[in-house]
Amino acid sequence: MTGAPGAAPRTGTPPFRARAAAIGSVAVAGATFALSVAYTARSLPYVAASLVAGGVAISVVWTAATNRRWRVWSVVLAVLLLAVAVASLVFAPQGLLALAIALAGIAAATGLGVLALRFEVHEVLAATWRPVGPVAHGVVFMNPRSGGGKVAKLHLDDEARMRGIEPVVLGPGDDLRALAEAAVRDGADALGAAGGDGSQAIVAAVAASHGLPFVCIPAGTRNHFALDLGVDRRDPVAALDAFGTAREATIDLADVNGDIFVNNVSLGLYAEIAASEEYRDAKRKTVATKLPDLLGPDAKPSGLCVDAPDGELRNPQVVQVSNNAYTLASLGGFGSRARLDGGALGVVTLTITGAPDISRLVALEVAGHPERFEGFRQWSAPDLRVRGPARVAAAVDGEARTYDAPLCFTCRPAALRVRIAPGASGASPALLRAPVGATSIVGIARVARGRSSGLVAYRLQR
Repeated sequence: MTGAPGAAPRTGTPPFRARAAAIGSVAVAGATFALSVAYTARSLPYVAASLVAGGVAISVVWTAATNRRWRVWSVVLAVLLLAVAVASLVFAPQGLLALAIALAGIAAATGLGVLALRFEVHEVLAATWRPVGPVAHGVVFMNPRSGGGKVAKLHLDDEARMRGIEPVVLGPGDDLRALAEAAVRDGADALGAAGGDGSQAIVAAVAASHGLPFVCIPAGTRNHFALDLGVDRRDPVAALDAFGTAREATIDLADVNGDIFVNNVSLGLYAEIAASEEYRDAKRKTVATKLPDLLGPDAKPSGLCVDAPDGELRNPQVVQVSNNAYTLASLGGFGSRARLDGGALGVVTLTITGAPDISRLVALEVAGHPERFEGFRQWSAPDLRVRGPARVAAAVDGEARTYDAPLCFTCRPAALRVRIAPGASGASPALLRAPVGATSIVGIARVARGRSSGLVAYRLQR
């Protein structure tokens, strides 16, 4: 995450262990494909019935989510259709055996493929993170209400003191930004935050404004920023070691109408739901209640207008603007960024008109190509302008806010120095996990022949 924004580190010749894993992956994938073709030819009617029933079930689930009148009957029908889809495979000749072989083959080929590509990730990480010495006066701000009280449960304040770090536990009514500024005036040479991503953004903004390094302590609920920094979200205590001998990189920040964010800003569907007073205490119930009004047949247009590369994009239901682009090749990869130093915003919009759209979108995401959905748009830009109603609801790093239109987004390249503990991986899931698809198969085949796959560089440049 160092060097010129947008430049992807080069990778060299793969070692023998990477080539062996690649050869094994190609062999297992080929055998699995051959067995699947042979099974499908013998059981084509069963496979076709399963695909049709599953596709219709997706549309029925959409109806259940967006139409209160038919919700109960839609759920019942969806369950029956899914049962038909599963039964079609189970009762096919040798169906369970063929399904088990296919799943095992896919898992084995994918695992070997990831091992084959991992050497490139290690080379990128070596060029990204530089070793640094311990800080002299580190200060970490702790939100005791975040993450269900992780600060108190893990005794993070005591753990900080044991490491020579000054803990500041927030109380009711405390101004986090003002406290961070006061710490800088008192001589702090590194700032950290133990809390949710909203708190992380506030302290990171202060650190960036004074050129100080920042430490992310994952003591919130989801800790998406920590995830993309390669910090273990399960171990907030270990993250405190970043104030000692550690590794450091320089990353981007982004802002909306002057407010810094580290992850993303969502407009439209998610922002409207997050703005509800009931959302914090009953997320699933609130989503089920709000979805028919926002996406159902009687839903009002979002009123948003986005400056897209090829002109104005009107009334998308979802707009997400992120600090660097998210990897969206599949549902499992959503929510992770391969890099945080690309020097550009990531923009995603989604326009849905009905149940058939949902069926197509789900099918394309399962296939690893959501970008082929006609209502899906994704691009990168150094800045973005979104117009809308006089007041626009927004979810900024998960926190509900409202802004006067228009909303102006900008990327701030190489704005923040971040430190991670020596034991942290320093790599996000989007960088570590190779996507499953034709491109990956070609890349793994290149590694088997002793050449760089090119996939890691491709993911960093997306």
